[in-house]
Amino acid sequence: MAAPHAIHEEFPNDAERIHALKISDAHFARLLQEYDQVNDQVFGAESRHTPMSDEAEVALRRKRASLKDEIAQMLAGA
Repeated sequence: MAAPHAIHEEFPNDAERIHALKISDAHFARLLQEYDQVNDQVFGAESRHTPMSDEAEVALRRKRASLKDEIAQMLAGA
């Protein structure tokens, strides 16, 4: 099961563009990979499987939001 806020949930109507950019743009592919890693860390903190401070969890949430914004910008330009 994917963690909540997986990229396909965040952009449900952009599956084809996500796939096309992932294949054609190495930077976009790295953004997706980093987003997935950060999202998994947030999910671990939320579910208490990965203990961390509130500050660390907030920092991860901000990082996830920043990555999502960058992904959204790239999708809008595709």
